[in-house]
Amino acid sequence: MDARKFVLIETAIVALGQALCVAAMIGIFALLGAFDRTVLIGGIAGGTLAVLNFLFMAIAASIASDKAVAQDVKGGQATVQLSYFARMALIAIVLFALVKSGVCDVIAAVLPLAFTRPILTIAEFFRKSGGTT
Repeated sequence: MDARKFVLIETAIVALGQALCVAAMIGIFALLGAFDRTVLIGGIAGGTLAVLNFLFMAIAASIASDKAVAQDVKGGQATVQLSYFARMALIAIVLFALVKSGVCDVIAAVLPLAFTRPILTIAEFFRKSGGTT
């Protein structure tokens, strides 16, 4: 399978999982009587940041693997390290700005960032055994 197609498919899986998890999180906030506009905006912002973080991480990993195949291992490592630093800095800046402005709830904005790993684990569980996708 083409690397770009694989990245897009995995990102779509993460986006679907994020949508489901953020909806469940918002439902839990509502059941606890803590739901308001800031929770909704925080969930949407956090879920979007998590999906974008995954997409840019996957693109950087794909570029790094291409460099490694071309015998530029140090260039691949530098790509991954720079990507990580840039993604984390951007996430921190955006979340800080959103929370400081009072636009979104802190927990609702940060929690979706933790959903990506379980989403990928569950998706891998349902993946066809022996398949390449």
